Amino acid sequence: MSQMQDSYAHYRELTLRGTILGALITVIFTASNVYLGLKVGLTFASSIPAAVISMAILKFFPGSNILENNMVQTQASAAGTLSAVIFVLPGLLMMGYWNGFPFWQTMLICATGGILGVIFTIPLRYVMVVNSSLPYPEGVAAAEILKAGNHDDEKRDEGAVADSGAKEILAGGVVAGVLSFATNGLRVVADSASYWFKGGNAIFQIPMGFSLALLGAGYLVGIVGGMAILVGIVFTWFIAVPYFTAAAPMPADADMVGYALDVWRTKARFIGVGTIGIAAIWTLISLSKPMMEGMRQSLIALKNPQAAAQLERVDRDMSPKSMIQITLAIILVILAIVFYFVQAVSLPMGLTITLVLVCTLLAVAIGFFVAAACGYMAGLVGSSSSPISGIGIISVVTISLVLMTIGKASGIFDMPNGEQFLTALTIYTASIVLAVATISNDNLQDLKTGYLVKATPWRQQVALLIGCVVGAAVIAPTLEMLYNAYGFTGAMPREGMDAAQALSAPQATLMTTIAKGIFSGNLEWTYIFFGIGLGIAIILADAMLKKSSNNRFALPALAVGMGIYLPPAVNMPIVIGAIVAYWMANKTKRQARHLDEKAAKEMEATVERRGTLFSAGLIVGESLVGVMMAFIIAASVTSGGSDAPLAIQLENWGTAAEILGLLAFIGGAIIFVMRTLRPLKSTQKNQ
Repeated sequence: MSQMQDSYAHYRELTLRGTILGALITVIFTASNVYLGLKVGLTFASSIPAAVISMAILKFFPGSNILENNMVQTQASAAGTLSAVIFVLPGLLMMGYWNGFPFWQTMLICATGGILGVIFTIPLRYVMVVNSSLPYPEGVAAAEILKAGNHDDEKRDEGAVADSGAKEILAGGVVAGVLSFATNGLRVVADSASYWFKGGNAIFQIPMGFSLALLGAGYLVGIVGGMAILVGIVFTWFIAVPYFTAAAPMPADADMVGYALDVWRTKARFIGVGTIGIAAIWTLISLSKPMMEGMRQSLIALKNPQAAAQLERVDRDMSPKSMIQITLAIILVILAIVFYFVQAVSLPMGLTITLVLVCTLLAVAIGFFVAAACGYMAGLVGSSSSPISGIGIISVVTISLVLMTIGKASGIFDMPNGEQFLTALTIYTASIVLAVATISNDNLQDLKTGYLVKATPWRQQVALLIGCVVGAAVIAPTLEMLYNAYGFTGAMPREGMDAAQALSAPQATLMTTIAKGIFSGNLEWTYIFFGIGLGIAIILADAMLKKSSNNRFALPALAVGMGIYLPPAVNMPIVIGAIVAYWMANKTKRQARHLDEKAAKEMEATVERRGTLFSAGLIVGESLVGVMMAFIIAASVTSGGSDAPLAIQLENWGTAAEILGLLAFIGGAIIFVMRTLRPLKSTQKNQ
């Protein structure tokens, strides 16, 4: 064992104060992620901001240390990531099966799936974290921040980096929060603008969105993902939609923009579904080897528990016996909540038990196989950019096809609302699978951080379990509050609400549409199959591009599919953020050429860290304003007030709002660049 490991052995890790702080951060970040995911279909990884906040607070308490801070960020990031379950669950309201989010059902769906996500990825830690070349971008970044803020070792003079990191997150949060308040609160600034034009009967669009949170997300995605998303945008709005609108010209009394968007929703978007689905399947296939290796390691540990007890502190995972006991307990809970859902429909007891057993088996089995895939994808591109939507699509299709077979054999389709029941059961079961996937997506990232800072793995895994439970308790009331404040597209809680302000919940809409289409036989398989073919072509092109460029260039099929599927106003700020990141990295490298090798590496790392922290601030700032506005709107509407209580009503303000939105977005991007590149100016002065 190294000297550093010996010195860390006496450190307190999983403390009561750390757990309480982690729970408080969890409440904020989970609520933020739920809002962002429902609004634009994206969530952010909360590890880095949680680490900075933990360091800033715990430094005022005696005995705080790097491992305690790591436990706080581990707990908070797990809970924040779990919120991605909203990519499926709101579908139960959109299809009219639920009228709200029952607390215990919603919480147990999230908690059971999240806990299984933790357990399923523990056997993969050695293979995919310790003995792996995967970059784990967010895990490594969080570890660097924790190390820089560690005042207890020989690097005391680097402790100031933690303060500068907190300032960058705060600055980004203020900039994005002000714009978000002007957009969503005062309603004086537009959140997007587009230029539409026709070539014959073909309709084209040049889209733009003004979200600074998405600009920050684009910075984290990077140039490869950004350019792939741009390819998807170009394909959609300069090839697919123009082709469909030219082939079926719009009616004389139709609105050009509305008609083009309808074509995108009903045709072009399903091409993206097929592309995302095949990309996710390809990822699972490519992961078969590490999955098998992880299972082998787990079986070895089960056969020889004494060997595990003799491991060093930094190599000790949760015991296989504990893992099996927790898994069995969670399976029993899943059986109970699925039974509660199914028994509400009057079915013969034998059929009820069959459906309960099949759905539980599907949730656990699919969750087990996607755990490794999600962990691998997070290690490759980071949690924020990992394709949870693709996993959700595969889950919904698989569960739908199995339940459709049972439904036809048992006569459920002949019952009143039988089709709606099976669709709802699909969404319910898929929500558990997605909870498994989201935590698997985050767990290995956190364990990579712990590995780099010499944490004790089993204690981290306990912190992850706590984070899942706390996050699940937060998600249910947050969903209920946001639904009553804004409503969802196609599911408004009250008459007379402003449909333009409804949360789009794009993934939940998509999952519900696919499930309904499979059961009704009306799913547009033609476009999905075309998307699958397109995805296969992109996968082949990606392989050839990587080979010919020695892995310098790539065209990830999943990102192309997201460029087709996500609304263009969401995609464009991501692309711009990726371009900004690429430009800043190149400028930093050019500047660093004048320095010696060590100074050059430090310069590049400093700029990258500042950009990452400011990006996290942009995301958190906009999300928190969204949650704050939800509280205000909920209070207003429940007391009989307006859905937009803070809005300034200005006549003929549409064009001015769009211009202000563009200027504010450009201004925010300039502030982002100037603050991130500030170390370069210091270097120039010193030269």
